[in-house]
Amino acid sequence: MKLTFEKLKNLDFVSNEAYKTLRTNITFCGEDVRLVAVTSSTPNEGKTNVSFNLARAFAEDNKRILFVDADIRKSVLEARLGADQEVKGLSHYLTGKAELKDIVYGTNVDHLDFIGTGPVAPNPSELLGNQKFQRLLEWARSEYQYVMIDCPPIGSVIDAAVVARQCDGA
Repeated sequence: MKLTFEKLKNLDFVSNEAYKTLRTNITFCGEDVRLVAVTSSTPNEGKTNVSFNLARAFAEDNKRILFVDADIRKSVLEARLGADQEVKGLSHYLTGKAELKDIVYGTNVDHLDFIGTGPVAPNPSELLGNQKFQRLLEWARSEYQYVMIDCPPIGSVIDAAVVARQCDGA
């Protein structure tokens, strides 16, 4: 399945270089740092932009990337990027309403695959802490060179800490 982001914008030179620098710094952390959770302190600090553009920077370096939108409570990414279709997402998978193969989408960014959030769930922390999420991350580690996970702000809810515990870095 392929997903097209119709509002995807090219970054200016300075921003693009900043993301390349961040990408390089992550690669210098070592080969075993491949699953990265991205969060912020409070809402509206730009963590979703940073996490997605960082994933893009890795993809532009011909790395096979999976971007996971784990902000099950309040994601805005699909709308912001202008996804050309409604997608099954993470909450579908974690609640048993979809298989893994049904929630992973190729995108119009070469080398970048995407898992959206799915519908808002009443218990995101519990879903992200369950074995299905852990199995998803194990699968992703075997299939992708890097996995970027966009999490909710850590100062608002505990979800990011639950996800980060299962990652190589945050």
